[in-house]
Amino acid sequence: MNPVKVFIDRPVATTLLTLGILFSGVLAFFLLPVAPLPQVDFPTIFVQAQLPGASPETVATALTTPLERHLGQIADVTEMTSESAQGSSHIVLQFGLDRSIDGAARDVQAAINAARADLPAGLRANPTYRKVNPADAPVMILALTSKTLTAGQMYDAASTVLEQKISQIDGIGEVIVGGASLPAVRAELNPFALAKYGIGLENVRAALSAANAHAPKGAISQDGKIYQIYTNDQARTADQYRDLPIAWRNGAAVRLSDVAEVSDSVENLRNEGLADGHPAILLIIFRSPGANIISTIDRVKAELPVLKASIPAAIDISVPMDRSASIRTSLRDVEMTLLLAVLLVTGVVYLFLQNGRATLIPSIAVPVSLIGTFGAMYLLGYSLDNLSLMALIVGTGFVVDDAIVVLENVTRHLEDGMPRREAVLQGAREVSFTVLSMSLSLVAVFIPILMMGGIVGRLFREFAAVLSVAILISLCVSLTATPMMCARILRGGRKENLSRLNRAAAGIKKMHDFYARTLKIALKHRRLTLTALFAVIALNFYLFIIIPKGFFPQQDIGRIMGAIRGDQSISFQLMRKKMEQFVAVIRKDPDVTSVVAFTGGDSTNTGRMFIALKSRSQRPPVDRVIERLRKKLAKISGATLFLQAVQDIRVGGRMGNAEYQYTLQSDSLSELQRWAPVVAKALEKLPELREANSDEQTGGLMSNLVIDRDAAARLGLTMSQIDNTLYDAFGQRQVSTIYNALNQYHVVMEVAPQYWQSPDTLKDIYVSRTGGALSGAEATNAVASAAARNAAI
Repeated sequence: MNPVKVFIDRPVATTLLTLGILFSGVLAFFLLPVAPLPQVDFPTIFVQAQLPGASPETVATALTTPLERHLGQIADVTEMTSESAQGSSHIVLQFGLDRSIDGAARDVQAAINAARADLPAGLRANPTYRKVNPADAPVMILALTSKTLTAGQMYDAASTVLEQKISQIDGIGEVIVGGASLPAVRAELNPFALAKYGIGLENVRAALSAANAHAPKGAISQDGKIYQIYTNDQARTADQYRDLPIAWRNGAAVRLSDVAEVSDSVENLRNEGLADGHPAILLIIFRSPGANIISTIDRVKAELPVLKASIPAAIDISVPMDRSASIRTSLRDVEMTLLLAVLLVTGVVYLFLQNGRATLIPSIAVPVSLIGTFGAMYLLGYSLDNLSLMALIVGTGFVVDDAIVVLENVTRHLEDGMPRREAVLQGAREVSFTVLSMSLSLVAVFIPILMMGGIVGRLFREFAAVLSVAILISLCVSLTATPMMCARILRGGRKENLSRLNRAAAGIKKMHDFYARTLKIALKHRRLTLTALFAVIALNFYLFIIIPKGFFPQQDIGRIMGAIRGDQSISFQLMRKKMEQFVAVIRKDPDVTSVVAFTGGDSTNTGRMFIALKSRSQRPPVDRVIERLRKKLAKISGATLFLQAVQDIRVGGRMGNAEYQYTLQSDSLSELQRWAPVVAKALEKLPELREANSDEQTGGLMSNLVIDRDAAARLGLTMSQIDNTLYDAFGQRQVSTIYNALNQYHVVMEVAPQYWQSPDTLKDIYVSRTGGALSGAEATNAVASAAARNAAI
């Protein structure tokens, strides 16, 4: 029985089957998501907790350690890293590749709830988590600028409206708003004025807290009607706080304006954002693990008109950076390569077959096999990416073989004078098992790749699966449509006359003759031929050993990430100037189209920068651009800008200033602090490395206040009262909440900026007991037994 005969005898059914494969692939092509690479992201969750004003040591012991103890009990956590900085704790959890990100998020939330009992009672908000890898590059950046509104007002619109709406879009993992902070009423105190009146900072905090209330007030009923009670208990602006009495002296009120500058400002003054050199509020948008970049960005862009209408018209929204452009360009290049590969294969087939009708058959079979693969890719949940399309490019040479084997054997019988139908039946029957075994053997080659685990297996599994599916579809087409087309298109008889093109291709015979002569020579000198074979094999082993190795080739998508690190004792004011200098240098580079940067917030000596370059055809490779920028940026002292090209694959969830990370671990913190600088200096000396650095930052300055506990106890002061007083003075403490319709704002108190820039201010800070204040001499003796001093740690 010849199974091919069924398809030859039913050409209409065979044609419909072929068209079904073709149209299903065409439809799937427009439904497939677009991505740079297959889905290889580790499920990653980022946990963050805030304790404003706390030192890194306090954050590590009070926040990070309790959270890590509970988070470490979650199943399938492959990596957990943490960073304790001033006022904040960041913990990154990575899970196994097969772990559901949603299930992992539920476990993380349960662990956070369990850890709440071990966290400080004064923690203003519970720890939060995001389904995002902080080491990834953002997929999109929005910049907000305005000629009339302040940075605080723009930040308010970004945080209250834009961040909320964008975070709700499918595929968004996290939205970071940088460049400023929420509006607030700031009371910047004069410690000398407080000393003049004998008023402690705790007295001021208590007065500010009592001046603003937002509590239920109930209702009253009269004549069958109910009246809700409202009061003016909310003080919302600085004007309403300036005349607030904070103490009474000699029968007269001491008002807040007598001892402080009260203004409508922002919660944190130590923030700065720049977009192409201009002050801006930045929305840094990250995708969630597993989300498609192109689809996510398209959804954000579709919402932009609604977002613009939701904020004041005086705010302009621009898109200085967008990952989708480079991805689409890369995919277009690969698609053109695929089309060119099909055309080249068709041309070579025509050149060797020397028959236009015969060439038409593989010219139909190859596109049907490749396009039909898109339908299988859609069912398998794959995407149009560089590796899946590369599999189709490689598969172009494989899928044409099946059609050529059938076509050539049928043509041979036709040239021998056999009738067309008999030639097709006999020719297809003779090679059907050969085509089947050939295709299955090719598929078998990719079975080990399909069974590979880890991130490498996840990366290349799609490549192997797409190529295998293309080969199997080609097998089906070669045993169905190809014999049917041979029976309808080919003509019988021997070739006698060649066209002009085929005469030009007659040189193929000379090439065949040359091969025959060289083959005879090789067979005549068998020992020499075998010696050459083994020499080539040995050479391959040697080259495999010495060739440079890496996980994935360096990508050039026209995006650069930068990490700014200043001296550990640098002030925010100086750090802001350094960032502005870096941005000015980069903007002058002819290959840069836009640059955004921000600094401040949790750390005053760090910042982040994102650079967009021109298209690849208009500039040199990204490595050369980075090298050129490094030479220019090295002239700026006091801070360093670490640059690295953005990559689509980022293994690990730890942010760093370089492409490679080397982690030191120890049970002893002192041992780590001893050896980390030694290893860092040794790495710097290696000629293969540049800009080796460590994330350990223990070389900053501190003011150490030694408390005389006996004196404090004698004066009725507790450690909590002393800590609260210092927090009032230097921690930008949020002492009251202002409730508005869309958001909550705060009243912030601290000493005026000119006083928190010197440790000498510590000598003039009053520490008060509840309901009273101490004299200046008593306070000084109670707080410290030695003068405040600067010390390097």
